[in-house]
Amino acid sequence: MSLEDTTLTIGDTSFKGVWIAIVLGIGSTIGGGVWTASSLYSRLEAVESISIPDITPLDESVKLIQQELQVNDISRLQGKLAELGVNLKTISEQQEKLLLIRNDINNVKQELEAMKATVKQAELVSDSMGDVKQKLDTINREIDDLWEGMDYLSNPLR
Repeated sequence: MSLEDTTLTIGDTSFKGVWIAIVLGIGSTIGGGVWTASSLYSRLEAVESISIPDITPLDESVKLIQQELQVNDISRLQGKLAELGVNLKTISEQQEKLLLIRNDINNVKQELEAMKATVKQAELVSDSMGDVKQKLDTINREIDDLWEGMDYLSNPLR
């Protein structure tokens, strides 16, 4: 059964299959157009229902910001930033030098503590040397006295 052989009878009127296809095609196209127009119309109504706020204060704020930027002379900011960068680099280098000096000072402190310990030991040794010297002086005097005694015993008339 082909479309050409198909007929539709409504009341006293009969429609051939080709005409049914044409009417359905045109009808669906018109229906699609109506649906699209309805959708477009509802979207336009939705857009129209949105109230657009007054942007005058925002415009004034933008103008004030532009004035502030001009007053503050942002063009010199790049030079100032470069200068700050150089200053930060110099400070960083100086800090590294200070850390090296700090390490040297810590080394000197350790050496100083070691020297203090050595001096303390030397003082103890020298104190004990004073006792040894005193004892040696006493022994020398006793030896001299003994020799004098021996000389006297060997030659009493002298």
